Amino acid sequence: MGRVTERRRVVRIRDGVASVRPDTLVAEEPLEIRLNGKPLAITMRTPGDDFALAAGFLVSEGVIARAEDVRSIVYCAGATEDGSNTYNVVDVRLAPDVPVPDSGLERNVYTTSSCGLCGKASLDAVRTATRFPGTAADPVRVSPQVLTELPDRLRAAQRVFDRTGALHAAGLFSAEGELLDLREDVGRHNAVDKIVGRALQDGRLPLTGAVLLVSGRASFELAQKAVMAGIPVLAAVSAPSSLAVDLAVESGLTLVGFLRGTSMNVYAGEHRLTPVGPLSPEGLAVVPAP
Repeated sequence: MGRVTERRRVVRIRDGVASVRPDTLVAEEPLEIRLNGKPLAITMRTPGDDFALAAGFLVSEGVIARAEDVRSIVYCAGATEDGSNTYNVVDVRLAPDVPVPDSGLERNVYTTSSCGLCGKASLDAVRTATRFPGTAADPVRVSPQVLTELPDRLRAAQRVFDRTGALHAAGLFSAEGELLDLREDVGRHNAVDKIVGRALQDGRLPLTGAVLLVSGRASFELAQKAVMAGIPVLAAVSAPSSLAVDLAVESGLTLVGFLRGTSMNVYAGEHRLTPVGPLSPEGLAVVPAP
């Protein structure tokens, strides 16, 4: 696994008996993202897929939308005083015709792996206009039965989590439930950026007809990342935030929360779930039992 995991000494106590043994922990290191040589953001992440992470971050921020928008992504040598390469600094060079964003994009503080909107000046600053405005018109339909199967498929594919128990995961699925891509990271936002960045590198944006599943809660920023990548369905095993629901309603994103076992809550875009039963008096979509 390389730098993805690290070994540490641990004292384990079971039934009053202590023993010393090595334990496998998920690695967490800072990644500085530079744009055309200038510092842009710092995020705490699990090393690996760093170029995809940087590209996905820029897609989420509305800077790029096509693989052709990026001239190069490289690790920066000489990041330390002795000139060695830490592999913790990447520089993204934009194509000549891609405008460099103004300084308002820069984060005033580092972005932690789970901070969401930290460093942003205001809510308006993160309501970035997507290059792919077709999310609301995406005709994809997903059955509730397929959605209920996705968490187990995601969990079964998490290789590093099995060794550490400490990683978030994001999985990209087809409407039929086929796992298209999976990325793990100490931060759920980073895991999604890695998926979006890899899709950009492969020329697969927008991700029409896809379902994005996240292992934690659905924050505003995760909903924004889905919309920016043209993903029509976002599902989470935990709760969404109120702002995530607002954004989903505004953008036409289908947002599913508390996806556990055979149950789920659909907060927006219930028309994409098929079959969907009649609405209850409270106005919530009632999903028939399979």
